[in-house]
Amino acid sequence: MPGPAGDGPGGEPHPLSQFILKVHGRCDLSCDHCYVYEHADQSWRTKPKAMSRDIARAAARRIAEHAAAWRLPQVRVVLHGGEPLLLGPARMDELLSQVRAPIEAVTRLTLMMQTNGVRFNPEMGDVLRKHGVRVGVSLDGYRAANDRHRRFANGAGSFDQVRAALTLLRSPDYRELFAGILCTIDIRNSPERVYEALLAERPPQVDFLLPHATWDSPPLRLGDDPTPYATWLSAIHRRWLADGRPMRIRLFDGLHSTANGGPSGSEQLGADSVDMVVIETDGQYEQADSVKTAYDGAPATGLSVLTHTVDDVSRLAPIALRQNGVRDLSAICRECPVLQQCAGGLYAHRFRTGSGFDNPSAYCADLRVLIDRTNEESRLHGAGVKPEDTSAVLTGLVAQIASGFGDEATISWLAEQQLAVTRALVSAAIDQHGPAAGWDALVEVENADPAAVRRVLAHPYVRAWAVGLLRAGAEPERLSYVGGLAAAAAVHAGVPVETDVRIERGVVVLPTAGTLYWPDEVTAPARISVDQGKLWLSGPDRVITVDLAQPGATAVWRPARHLTLGGWGVRLEDSDPARDCHGWTPAAPLDEHTAGQWRDTLAEAWRLIVTELPEYAPAMRTALRVITPLRQDPAGTPRADTAADAFGSVAAALTGPAELAILLVEEFQQAKVNALLDLCDLYDSEPGARITVGWQPEPSPVEAVLPRVHAHAAVADVWRRRIGSDPRAPEMYAKHHGWTVDATAALRRSNALTPLGVDFVDRMADAVESWDS
Repeated sequence: MPGPAGDGPGGEPHPLSQFILKVHGRCDLSCDHCYVYEHADQSWRTKPKAMSRDIARAAARRIAEHAAAWRLPQVRVVLHGGEPLLLGPARMDELLSQVRAPIEAVTRLTLMMQTNGVRFNPEMGDVLRKHGVRVGVSLDGYRAANDRHRRFANGAGSFDQVRAALTLLRSPDYRELFAGILCTIDIRNSPERVYEALLAERPPQVDFLLPHATWDSPPLRLGDDPTPYATWLSAIHRRWLADGRPMRIRLFDGLHSTANGGPSGSEQLGADSVDMVVIETDGQYEQADSVKTAYDGAPATGLSVLTHTVDDVSRLAPIALRQNGVRDLSAICRECPVLQQCAGGLYAHRFRTGSGFDNPSAYCADLRVLIDRTNEESRLHGAGVKPEDTSAVLTGLVAQIASGFGDEATISWLAEQQLAVTRALVSAAIDQHGPAAGWDALVEVENADPAAVRRVLAHPYVRAWAVGLLRAGAEPERLSYVGGLAAAAAVHAGVPVETDVRIERGVVVLPTAGTLYWPDEVTAPARISVDQGKLWLSGPDRVITVDLAQPGATAVWRPARHLTLGGWGVRLEDSDPARDCHGWTPAAPLDEHTAGQWRDTLAEAWRLIVTELPEYAPAMRTALRVITPLRQDPAGTPRADTAADAFGSVAAALTGPAELAILLVEEFQQAKVNALLDLCDLYDSEPGARITVGWQPEPSPVEAVLPRVHAHAAVADVWRRRIGSDPRAPEMYAKHHGWTVDATAALRRSNALTPLGVDFVDRMADAVESWDS
C-alpha cells in the first residue's frame, strides 16, 4: 500500500480555507456504512476519544496563522466526529470560544457542524446559536431507509431521535442554525419515498452522498441495471424538477452549474479545487475522511498541529494535486467528454490496489449516465418545457404502450431515447476501461458522417456490449469491439479509417456491415483499414483484401444479411459476439440454405402479422431491426427471447411462420415495456414485492411481471383473433387471457406500483376486458 501522504514529494505551499475539526472521535450510533469505523482505515482505535484543550488551541493557532499569512477573506471550520455532540454543551462552548478567538482576529469565520442529531437538545442548541454554528443532520429518508444503516449498537433505529432533532431545528429558536440534511444513498430504498421524507423536513439543502466504495470494494449493485445509482438519482431529479425545485439539492445544483461552465460546489463532482484538511482529535493533519475507505492509514500525513504549519500540509502531493482541477486526473478521465462536470468523481472512489487513485471513479458508469440524463432534462427545462409537459409526454407514452400497440411516432421516440442511453453507456464503458481500440477512429468517422455512427450505435447489441463491459471488466477482446464499430461506420460512410481490431477464432465482426473471415481460426490482434470501397485486414502473417463493390459473400467476407419484407427492414444477426445476451444460446453462423429458410419464414410471419394483427405492425416496423437465430431446442419446443439491454432485437429459434409471428409479437411487447422502464418509474424501486403469476411457479418480482404480462396479453389477443381458424385457439386464448387477468389483479393488489404504473396496468386491463364485452 502507499505510505502516508507525508511520503509524497514536497512542493510549493497552497492556501487552504476549509478545516474539519474532529472534536470527538467516538459515536453513539453504530452505522454499518460508516467510513470512519467500518471501512479499511481503523486508525480511530489509536486516537483520543475527544480533542483536548491544548490540541484545540494549537489547531486554532495554526489556522489563524495560515489565514493571516495568505490574507484569506474567510475560513470555514466544520465540527465533526465521530459524533461532535458527544462533547456535551459545556465543553462545546469552551472549545468554540478557543477556536473562534484567534481566527476571528484575522479573518471571517464560518462555523458548521455535521451530526447524527441524536443528542441535539435545547441546551446544545443554545450553545451553537451563541457561536453561530450552522448544523447539518444525517438522515437517510423514511424510517425503514434510515434505520437500515443508522442504528444504535443494540440494533435499534435512530429515526425517531433524528426526527425530533430536525423538529427542534425547524423551531423559531433554532431555525437559523439549520444548514441541511446529508443523505447516504442505498439503492434498495425507494428514491421517491426518500425524496418525500426529506422534503417533509423542509431543509434548506439536501446533500446526497454516494456510499463510499473503491475498485477493490465496489458499490452494491442489484439486478440487471448497469447504472443503478444513476437510475436512483435520476428518479429524484425528475421529481425535483416536477415539484419546482422546492429545496436545494447540492448534487443537482452542481450539475446544472457545471453544464454551463460554473462551479460544482462539491467535491463529489466537478473540477473545483479541494482546499481542505482534517485535524484529528490528537492534532494529526489528515486527508479527507472519505479516503479512509481506500486502505488502512490512507488519510495519514504524518504531520501534526503541534509540530507543523498548515503550509507544510499544503505542500504534500495528495493535498496539492486536489487543487489542480482536472490536470492530474487519470488519462481516461482527461479524455472523457464530461470531464469538466465529473472530474473523476470523489477522490476516494478512484482507489485501486496497484494504481492508487490514478483511476476513474468506481461509479464512473453511473456518473456518466447521470450527467447525460441530467443535462438533457435541464436542457428541456431551460427550453421552457414545463414539468407537467414532460409528465404529459410520459403519460401519453404509457397510454400508447399499455394499449398493446404504440404508433410509429411513439415507438420512434422510444427508440431515440434508447439510442441516447446506448451512447451514454458506451461512453461510460470507454471512460471506465479505455482507451479502447477504435474509439478515436469512431470519433473521426462521426465527425465526417454522424449518420453512419448513429446507424452503428443503433445496433441493439452495442448496448449489450457496453453493459457487459461495465459489469465484467475490460478484457482485450471486449474492448476491441469498438474497432469493429468504427470500421463498420466507415464502410457505411464511405470514408477512410484505420484502427485496431481483434481476430477471434478466425473472425472479425463489423456490426451492421458484415463479417471478415481469416484463413485460420486464430485469435490475435489485427489492424483494419477502410478506404475507397475496400477493406484490408492485416493479421499475424498476411493481409487479406475485400472489394466492397463486389456483391455477395466470398471466402473472406460476408455482408450483413439485410432483408426487406413487405415494408419491414430487418437484419439477420448471426455473428456479433455481443448477441450472447439472451436467455438461450445463439445459433452458429448460418449457411446460405438456412439463411434462405429464415428469409422465407420471416416473410410469411410478417405477412401474417400485417394481415391478422395489423395494429402491432407499425411499432415492429419502426423499431424491430434485428432477428437473432437461436439454437434449436432438442425437444422441438419453440424458443424466443428479448434482452432488456438490446432493444430492437428479438432472438428466436426457427419454427413455422404462424408460430414465429406469435413469438415476434410476444417478445417485442416485452421489449417495449423494458424500454419504457428506462424512462418511467412504474413500480416502487424498493425491492421486496413479489407476486404469484400463472406462467411462473415461484413468486416473481414486480419489475419482471410487468413486461411479461404485457406480452401474455398480446399472445391472448393473437389467439383470440385465431378462434375459428385454428383448433388450438380457444384453449390457448383461455390460458393466456387467464394469466393476464390474474396478473393484472395481483399487480393492483401489490401496492408496489407508482401512479404511472397503476395507470399502465389499468389501461392494459381495460384493453383486455374490452375483448369480453
